[in-house]
Amino acid sequence: MDMDVSGIDIRELIPQREPMVMVGALKSVKENSLTSSLIISEDNIFSQDGYFREEGLIENIAQTAAAMSGYASLKGGSKVKKGYIGSIRKLLVYQLPRVGSSIETTVELQGNVMNIDIVYGAVRLGDRVIAECEMRIFVEE
Repeated sequence: MDMDVSGIDIRELIPQREPMVMVGALKSVKENSLTSSLIISEDNIFSQDGYFREEGLIENIAQTAAAMSGYASLKGGSKVKKGYIGSIRKLLVYQLPRVGSSIETTVELQGNVMNIDIVYGAVRLGDRVIAECEMRIFVEE
């Protein structure tokens, strides 16, 4: 079931600040998943030669995961916690999006062991998956 996300500023859900913000808006939240969007700007630090680079795609997935954790924290009445990428597995990048493109990224919580979230993330350009991976993210207590 989708939850109402209208009026939520995604920057309230993540600890990153400019120029490291790689998520633009919150699109939808379900029980164990969240979808964000981002319009790739030319001045993005991960834009190069007209494309959004692999590092940007990885950070976009990680920040979408951070937004999911932040949303759960705020909903539960606690402050947003910092998270750190512990590992990236099965990273596949099929296509780099062009500057000016709008991407949507969905992360799904696959499990949680102590303070480690295991998430699967997929970046879409239109209806096509252009990057995907599994991440383990250490969440501060």
